[in-house]
Amino acid sequence: MSTGRICSRVVVTASPTETVRTAALRMAENDVGTLVVVSGDDPLRAIGIVTDRDIAVRCVAAGLDSGATPISQVMTTPVHSIDENTPIEQALDRMASTATRRLVVTGEAHRPLGILSVDDVIDLISEEAASIGSLLKRQRPHVRA
Repeated sequence: MSTGRICSRVVVTASPTETVRTAALRMAENDVGTLVVVSGDDPLRAIGIVTDRDIAVRCVAAGLDSGATPISQVMTTPVHSIDENTPIEQALDRMASTATRRLVVTGEAHRPLGILSVDDVIDLISEEAASIGSLLKRQRPHVRA
């Protein structure tokens, strides 16, 4: 299965000059935990990502003013991306080798079209395990006591 089939197709972007508070409000409005930070010169080029955890750890816990701190100060760089047609196994290898929990999924011309998170992969594995469990349960012979 490809990364494009299981990734979240909701991509919410932000400018690196926006404040952390603005980014947090955008996350709340769009019900997402990750924003793709794009270049002002090229709004299709991802230059970073900012997560709700980045905000909590790098801004709030550090005592920074969320209304004055630009997200460029708390975002994660570099951005690790992967083509939407890449198999999930390769995406997991990429996550492991880059020590990241999220990959920006790209399409034609490297345009961001989704976010693949470790949670997406765990959801897929859980669904597949449940299906296998259901199959085994149905095939088990009935035993009478």
